[in-house]
Amino acid sequence: MCRLFAYLGPPVSLERLLLVPPHSLLHQSWAPRRQRHGTINADGWGVGWYDTARRSEPARYRTSRPMWADRSFASWAGLVDSSAVLAAVRSATPPAPVEESGTPPFTAGHWLFAHNGAVEGFRAEVGTKLRRLVSDRRAAGIEGASDSEVLFALALDHLDQGATAGDALSEVTRTVLELTPARLNLVLTDGRSIAATACGDSLSVLSGAGLAEGGSLVASEPCDDEPGWQVVPDGSLVVATAEGLSLTSLRDSAATPR
Repeated sequence: MCRLFAYLGPPVSLERLLLVPPHSLLHQSWAPRRQRHGTINADGWGVGWYDTARRSEPARYRTSRPMWADRSFASWAGLVDSSAVLAAVRSATPPAPVEESGTPPFTAGHWLFAHNGAVEGFRAEVGTKLRRLVSDRRAAGIEGASDSEVLFALALDHLDQGATAGDALSEVTRTVLELTPARLNLVLTDGRSIAATACGDSLSVLSGAGLAEGGSLVASEPCDDEPGWQVVPDGSLVVATAEGLSLTSLRDSAATPR
């Protein structure tokens, strides 16, 4: 479906994070090693990053072109450093259109969000039920037709009510799985922490070593073969901060994956 990559730590260039590693996100766009659904990720890609010294809201770049065809990004990626990055390559779930509005990461205020997976029945009754759960305020921010944007809107509603990022993702997971089977690898960041769920697809983490020296990485799959990568068990919630990583069961966070 997609491949996700989230980084938190000392400032590093987008080039170093997304293009240089031997199994970088660029490489995963056409040759993923652990993707369970689909074969390539050719339906667009995007990256969001933070420069909190200038503003709390992230910058975002996205396109409906495959990452491997995006030569413009490669020309400037080495000039942009960031301490918090969320990027994704997309394989659209049919019949979702291939367009920029459906390309992660999605943004609202100081939040960035991405989803790897699919909600079964979203184009029918399930999608209607989920949309009805979204507040008018957050529904107004939905630009496209993807299930990912609706999931993000639901998460934003929980954040608006005071939930932590981890609890927001856990509640969204619980809500969806009470309605229908789904693959819900979700990632949410505000530039200071990362929350992610492993629910139906691969997820790995790296902390304090290699590319994540002094920080943490959460990704659909390792971007190199260096030691330190840890596979996240399905049904887990990951929270990364400047202090490190924690893994807990989604069941312990009020969600119950099927």
